[in-house]
Amino acid sequence: MEPTLATRSELRPILEELRRREPVFHHPEFGTTRADFDAMMDSSFWEIGASGRRYSREYVLDVLEERGRNPPAEHWEVRDFHCAEIAPDNYLATYTLKQEDRITRRASIWRRTATGWKIAFHQGTVVAEG
Repeated sequence: MEPTLATRSELRPILEELRRREPVFHHPEFGTTRADFDAMMDSSFWEIGASGRRYSREYVLDVLEERGRNPPAEHWEVRDFHCAEIAPDNYLATYTLKQEDRITRRASIWRRTATGWKIAFHQGTVVAEG
């Protein structure tokens, strides 16, 4: 029933760059401030949370800013990372994220720009499997 996802060999360097950035907004080496996150996001960024709710760029920036003030202790496991080029310099990164007792499938659209990587979209979907 599930597709076999395989990243094309020529995309391996892109896959590794994006793997270091996911889960998105959870890697302090890419920044921890609102300005850092703002610079990482495409101006058209929006998100669909695991709840199914849609979130604006501004709302996500507000949440990230608050999280920066009170960072939670989290242990997350990423697996099944895959990358596909969907248009020139635009990539779909997908993976499974295990957060304690919750498992979600994640998808992000990243753009490679002259100023670095910009995330344009992110979605998380809760799955039943363990």
